[in-house]
Amino acid sequence: MGVRFSEWQINPEPDARAIALRFGLENRSEDAWRCEDHYYVAWQLMDPETGTFISEGRWIPLEYGMEPGEKVVVKVSVELPREPGRYHVYVSLLSESAGWFYSLGWPFLLVDARVEEGRAQVLDTRVTTTAGLRRARMLGSLHRVLTLPVTTLWDHRRLIRSMVRRDIAARYRGSLGDVLWTVLNPLLLMLTYFFVFGVVLQARFGTDPSRSGFALYFLAGMLPWLPLSEAVARSPVVILEHQNFVKKLLFPVQILPSNLALAGLVTGVFALGVFLVMLLLTRGSVPVSAVWLPVLLVPQLMLTLGLCWFLAATGVFVRDLSQVIGFLLTLWFFLTPICYPESALPAAAIPILEKNPLFVLVRGYRAIFLEGSAPAFGPLWKLWVVSALVFVAGRAWFHKLRRSFADVI
Repeated sequence: MGVRFSEWQINPEPDARAIALRFGLENRSEDAWRCEDHYYVAWQLMDPETGTFISEGRWIPLEYGMEPGEKVVVKVSVELPREPGRYHVYVSLLSESAGWFYSLGWPFLLVDARVEEGRAQVLDTRVTTTAGLRRARMLGSLHRVLTLPVTTLWDHRRLIRSMVRRDIAARYRGSLGDVLWTVLNPLLLMLTYFFVFGVVLQARFGTDPSRSGFALYFLAGMLPWLPLSEAVARSPVVILEHQNFVKKLLFPVQILPSNLALAGLVTGVFALGVFLVMLLLTRGSVPVSAVWLPVLLVPQLMLTLGLCWFLAATGVFVRDLSQVIGFLLTLWFFLTPICYPESALPAAAIPILEKNPLFVLVRGYRAIFLEGSAPAFGPLWKLWVVSALVFVAGRAWFHKLRRSFADVI
């Protein structure tokens, strides 16, 4: 299209921040480039992340006209800024009448360079177009959006582990039961709900009219609810509680919501232990289908992390969010068949309520622990998709608002 760059070479310059380029320039258009039309070759310096203009170099005139198919050798010297960082150099044809040809969609020579300790280093040189750069930026942004949540957790795994341990220990420090409350809290909560719904209201599940049958189905439904609700309830205020960390540039505040999700998961592990003990006492064994647990646990954790990131960032700007979340969690609990059977729901409401991710998790936990079967595949793959989207979107939302935390706090 229009112009062709070829056989480029990078030669040393006396100035450590200068780059000397030598390349072939060929007229691939259908028109002649005449001297009286004033054609030039020049360069512009751009920010590689945003494409923002930084500076411009000297315009080198094409001294002779060029017919279609003709080729000349051009030499260009590029001086990079003193400030360390990465830069893009656009080397392009231009004319006084048409302006920069790269902005018209013509190919240009892109030099990807970096300045470190006052010296320039060329990372890559290639021919591209503005459309090609937009596609590359879009793919790069998509790649970062998809990988950033995972790399955040992996890169700071030791710090997260330390803070989760400290959070659990600090929560009950000084109390008579100390860390024993990590087991007692979910146990007492489950016993309270069991007493209200199983004993007082005499709710039952399916064809099993016994209290032990109700207890098992109820506790199986509580297993995904406990870790999720604990983390989500605390997330709107987690940044405010650790606001001294926000202005510390070296502290990764993005791990604070993930600490809540993992601390909640610890609570869920203890609740699972209580449930398995009861399952052994009442049925004598744990079914083989329990090996499907990771298939449910991974989307559950992704969903929790995504919600925590979203609510933690929003809670900095909406201080009443923690009060609203308390109400919404109560509503979410009672819209999910945890303490009552699905048959108690209106038939017309089930197709809508089945879209609830927690509904799918509750069904899945009961299937693998009590019914000896794998989770239904249809709802399961949709749960994975929704959880992954919430996970990625929650981290992206937190990243977007992160830069404004210090201004608000």
